[in-house]
Amino acid sequence: MKTTLIAAAVAFAATGVNAAPEAYTLDPSHSQTMFTYEHLGYSTTYNVFTGWEGEIMFDAEDPAASSVNVSVPVMSLYTGWEERFEHFMGEEFFGAKEGDLITFTSTSIEVTGDDEAIITGDLTINGTTKSVQLEAELNQKGMHPMAGKEWLGFDAETKIKRSDFGLDKFVPNIGDELDVEISIEAGKAE
Repeated sequence: MKTTLIAAAVAFAATGVNAAPEAYTLDPSHSQTMFTYEHLGYSTTYNVFTGWEGEIMFDAEDPAASSVNVSVPVMSLYTGWEERFEHFMGEEFFGAKEGDLITFTSTSIEVTGDDEAIITGDLTINGTTKSVQLEAELNQKGMHPMAGKEWLGFDAETKIKRSDFGLDKFVPNIGDELDVEISIEAGKAE
């Protein structure tokens, strides 16, 4: 009887029915985050973080069992204006040093549609960690025509308050709420 149960377990595992999440590594050349804020009521200012690194553990059979662990260098911020970049990196905002990171680690994933989910996780900026929810959508999963391996693409969005992370200079004159849009690609890990 014991041999039969072991054989059944091996056969069950071999079918992939109980498949574990697979590792995908972020493609930093096609992963970015844009955030916007209101400037004194006159305009909307756009900024982009690039250079993402990290890993997605993706379970195609049970997406809720997936996880995300990513980071981006603070100093990768692109503002489109050097003086704004220097101001953001200065003591009134990030007080950034080379190597400082913004990180996100998922704590749960709730599947809300065929290709949609709410990803809840811990966002750490300037040494402060807050729970945030990302409304995420799987754009595509398939064989990358140039990389020759499995690839994933996701878009996500959220809103955060910069004051929650100690970046509250000039609030409320300059908007506290940031609209955040994320687009990432990841290739199957070797």
